[in-house]
Amino acid sequence: MAFWDASAAVTLCARQPSIAEARRILRRHEQMTVWWGTSVEIRSALARLLREGRLSSETYAGAVRRLGELREWWDEVLPSERVRGVAETLPERFGLRAGDAFQLAAALTWCAERPRNRPFVCLDTRLAQAAAALGFAVER
Repeated sequence: MAFWDASAAVTLCARQPSIAEARRILRRHEQMTVWWGTSVEIRSALARLLREGRLSSETYAGAVRRLGELREWWDEVLPSERVRGVAETLPERFGLRAGDAFQLAAALTWCAERPRNRPFVCLDTRLAQAAAALGFAVER
């Protein structure tokens, strides 16, 4: 089982260049855990790609369908006071934006704040650096 940040999970939906590696990681860990807001972040990323002309309408529709399929079986870390409390400390400590702070706080909650060698799948450089600094085994 691995925690997936939205930056990595979107590749499974949009079939971006890094999809082959993302699929290998998914097969290796068999199950993915994500933050409760990940589907919203993915929809936002997909809409941006569509607006920028980097996805066709047909490709966008397929990506949204694949997102729905992923949501059927991934595990989600739900919002809680604990997640918010941890997230509040992360922007100052690592220079993270709010969304990334929630992603990392959810990952810390998922592993009961024992991140050492726990897989964290992420394509965002700053978030990956913060996760590695906390002890996660970052996979790209």
